[in-house]
Amino acid sequence: MFTGIIQAVGKISQRQTTGTDARLYVQANQLDWHNVQLGDSISVNGVCLTAVILPGDGFWADVSNETLLHTTLGKLTIGSTVNLEKALTPQMHLGGHIVSGHVDGVGTITQCYEEGRSIRLNIKAPSTLAKYIAPKGSICIDGISLTVNTVQNAEFSVNVVPHTQERTTLAEIKIAQQVNLEVDIIARYLERLLLYRQTDEPINKDFLQQHGFA
Repeated sequence: MFTGIIQAVGKISQRQTTGTDARLYVQANQLDWHNVQLGDSISVNGVCLTAVILPGDGFWADVSNETLLHTTLGKLTIGSTVNLEKALTPQMHLGGHIVSGHVDGVGTITQCYEEGRSIRLNIKAPSTLAKYIAPKGSICIDGISLTVNTVQNAEFSVNVVPHTQERTTLAEIKIAQQVNLEVDIIARYLERLLLYRQTDEPINKDFLQQHGFA
């Protein structure tokens, strides 16, 4: 699990192709590697990858064909910058929101412009994800926890404040660029609960508390 609070920006230093899969070397001198062990999970642009080799200034990870096809990792080239976050531990503050590192779909930047000191991004999500995206709700974009401002069908907007611009790859974002999206996990579980609800019990505060949502 992750929080969507980026700890460092790294880059793809090497890429090896093994059949339909790939092995990536992600280098990040700014990330603290002293407590990272083989088998640990690291979020790379919102995709949970497993460290299989640890040279000291980065890590190697195997990426399946499924991940290459359904995230933006398949389009990364040598030198591409990526957002990095180590897995959440019980001692860490949950500064963003609960992020699983399992990408739900790929969105496309449709607008990008300055709004005060922030950058406003409009993103077109896959239509299947529209029902999970709500104004003032949380969404993970390339591994970054952000708050949804507005929603119009499958298109939504977010603001990227200067601090986030300085510490993530979003300062380099461009129109038509694709980004990894992960919707709020609570919305997914709530949908599942409602789908298999075997009662006509009304959804109120008591119902949500009983099932752990409030």
